[in-house]
Amino acid sequence: MLIAAATSPNLARLLLDLLIVVGVARMAAEIAERLHIPAVLGEIGAGIAIGPSAFNLVSLTGERGVSVGVLAEIGVLLLLVQVGMEMDIVELSRVGRASILVAVVGVALPFAGGAIVGVGFGEGARTAVFIGAALTATSVGITARVFGDLRALATTEARIVLGAAVVDDVLGLVILTVVVKVATGGSVGLATVLGTLGLAVGFLVVTGMVGLLFVPRLLDVVHRRARSGATIVVAALVITLAFAELADAANLAFIIGAFMAGLSLGRSGHHERMSRDLGAIGNVFIPIFFVQIGINADLGAMAKPSVLGLAAALTAIGVAGKIAAAVGAVGTRSDKLLIGFGMIPRGEVGLIFASIGLSNGVLDRDLYGALLVVVLVTTVITPPLLRLRISKGARRSAIDDAAFAMAVEPTGGWLDIVDEEIHLRDVPPLRETVRVALSTAARLDEARPGDDLFEWFGRHRTVPLVWDAEDTPALLNLLRRGNSGTWRFLDVTGVIERALPEVAQAMARRRADIRDLDPVGSLRFPVLEGLRELTPDVFAHDDDLVMAALAADVCEESPLDVQCAVDLTTRLGRASDAERIANLVTDAHLLRAGLVERRAFEEYEILQLATHLASPVHARQAYALARALGELPQWQRDLLDERYALVEEALDHPELTGTDATNLAAARMQAAQRVADSPAVVERLRHASRSYLLAHDPVELARQAQLVEPLPRAGIVRVAVSPDPNPDHWMIDVACRDTAGLLARVTEAIAAADLDITEATIATWPDSAVLDTFIVRTSHRPAARDLAKAIEAALRRPLSTYPVRDLTLDFDNESLPWHTFCLVTGPDQAGSLQSISGAFAAANVVVHTARIGSAHGMISDRFSVTDRVGRKLDDAAIARVRKALSGDMPRRWFRRLLTNR
Repeated sequence: MLIAAATSPNLARLLLDLLIVVGVARMAAEIAERLHIPAVLGEIGAGIAIGPSAFNLVSLTGERGVSVGVLAEIGVLLLLVQVGMEMDIVELSRVGRASILVAVVGVALPFAGGAIVGVGFGEGARTAVFIGAALTATSVGITARVFGDLRALATTEARIVLGAAVVDDVLGLVILTVVVKVATGGSVGLATVLGTLGLAVGFLVVTGMVGLLFVPRLLDVVHRRARSGATIVVAALVITLAFAELADAANLAFIIGAFMAGLSLGRSGHHERMSRDLGAIGNVFIPIFFVQIGINADLGAMAKPSVLGLAAALTAIGVAGKIAAAVGAVGTRSDKLLIGFGMIPRGEVGLIFASIGLSNGVLDRDLYGALLVVVLVTTVITPPLLRLRISKGARRSAIDDAAFAMAVEPTGGWLDIVDEEIHLRDVPPLRETVRVALSTAARLDEARPGDDLFEWFGRHRTVPLVWDAEDTPALLNLLRRGNSGTWRFLDVTGVIERALPEVAQAMARRRADIRDLDPVGSLRFPVLEGLRELTPDVFAHDDDLVMAALAADVCEESPLDVQCAVDLTTRLGRASDAERIANLVTDAHLLRAGLVERRAFEEYEILQLATHLASPVHARQAYALARALGELPQWQRDLLDERYALVEEALDHPELTGTDATNLAAARMQAAQRVADSPAVVERLRHASRSYLLAHDPVELARQAQLVEPLPRAGIVRVAVSPDPNPDHWMIDVACRDTAGLLARVTEAIAAADLDITEATIATWPDSAVLDTFIVRTSHRPAARDLAKAIEAALRRPLSTYPVRDLTLDFDNESLPWHTFCLVTGPDQAGSLQSISGAFAAANVVVHTARIGSAHGMISDRFSVTDRVGRKLDDAAIARVRKALSGDMPRRWFRRLLTNR
């Protein structure tokens, strides 16, 4: 263990240390990444800055050191879990002879050379052996990142190096376990070494068999029976801790148990969810470990000539040993020096060796500093060496495509499967790159790519690619049945980055940090996966839905980046459908918006949604996509199903559709025009708003339009009263010219007549005509003439104000396609509706529909509103409404309302 003892920590001091360590580490990592250097180096630098060597803000001695050190141990554990989860056992079993030989030579030479240097500098046998062991590690993350940045992952050299680095990790962990046991034990003899080696290998074999055979099944059971999605992640953490404890009980390093737990978790079908959530925890704890490396560093000791001399010797041995490891690739057509450069960096694995050596007393501060210098130097020099060598190699291997430009595709295609490997039948022209890549990816479930195929892609990794619309069906087929191996292949060949830049940009956004050992771990399509599980039949045949799901995955900003979705769809050859497919994604988000328990679905809201969606096919696609966008609690899922059922019913209602109707609003307008008895009324209906048309049936629309025609003079009000289907409810239609604070004045007059308003809709026209319709509750029929006179009188006098308190306004711009939804709640007070209406008027807000309700002394008034030009309210307009209702609106606004000028 890194920390041998523990005392009761000072919680306040621990929190302060955490504040400093986590905050400074994140800042340093961000700066490092912007400078294109590994983030881990930034975190080590942060540790040096806040440690005893510089500002001494955090110490690792005393109870403070114990607390931070324990958190650093958790970070190491999570780091090794990530390493294990990102290591593909199947790929490891397929590592070629060249990779294995490179790994073995790359471990043996630095180990022997480091031990010899240690003895030469006067160190004891145990310490010298540990120094040699510390030089064996290779950081696959740094090498993979550089190869990926240069589109060279498909080259022979990259595949040899990455395969060797994986084998190197396994060998390094075994060596670490053996060396720590030997270095901290008693006598060093052959029996001790062999016994420890046997114990380590036995532990790996037993835990590997148990983990790979039983852990995935156990996690499946937990997933099926758990009610919370977090349970599976907690189970993964428990398994990790259990494996670490088993390793510790076997007197082995606990990190080897964490590594084996990661291997087991990685074989589970739920590994992506576990990796994502454990990675989020690791983003906090892993940097603490690297910061601790820097805190432990003693710059004074590292500057000693003896330490620098030892560091220089170890660096030379370490670099030379790894470069010489390329001899293992003899017999392959590869750049041996490039392979050697790729094996140089020690990175985080070397840091773990150094930390364990210091904490176990095997290394003193001087030796620790020397090894830290080795790790830093090898990590820093590798990226530029690789970039320089790869650039030269690309220039050397660039070929003239003219010889193959007229090549004819062989019978059976460019690809052939021989002995479970995919090979080229002939050399294709470069214009066939995307097609060959997609064809290869489609066959990965049958065979693996051969060396000749990888070499062909590698030689042309810098050639620009243009997507051909003829390749889109093949892509859609991959989207339907592809897996992680499919996207890994398309990524390492550079096809995604060059042919589909929108997808490549999404991958870059999702990439967590440079310590991610899986170069394609960020390439996920969760919406596509969810759609495949939810609607397999529809998914298999609906190209538009598949493309919309891809856009939702790629253009994942919130709200959706519509231009990204349009660009992606256009690139795939569907320019004519690009806007519709982008709208399909936004409409799926619209269906999910506003699913809260306190709201019921009003008819006008459902009709707005139905009119906006326009067709049953589009509505069905949007609903399927809405379900695939992410998990919902069961009660919200029920609300989504209910909302879609109501929309579907509205779209399928026969009396709301006509042969010439394009949507529900148009259908109602045409039906009302057929009932109308004059051309003026027909014209009035033609210019009515969609929200007004959806709020009334055709007979009501015709009657109300007749009331407006001809338009009354200023100050004149027409009122019509008709019975409502509900008992003791009456419909009052008020037609007049628009004026400041009209709704507030009309509601004041109706309230003065002791009429209880329960619902209201408002229609306006460009010629200033207004039709307000109210549903009121009263036992007797209201007198239309009296109401008209009362409203006309209200229009002539200043608007009354009513002090209201404790009203809450909630605005929602996502639940309705055209309007902003506003919910007003609070205690039922006299004049509340008039004050709310006045606030809307003062803020230049137009009310389209209103539903007035109260119960148990509390109001719940619902409004759909827009600004004066029909747009949803922005933040400034919402702020004006709140100020007006609170009385903070500038006096000139209310003066204009109160005086009706």
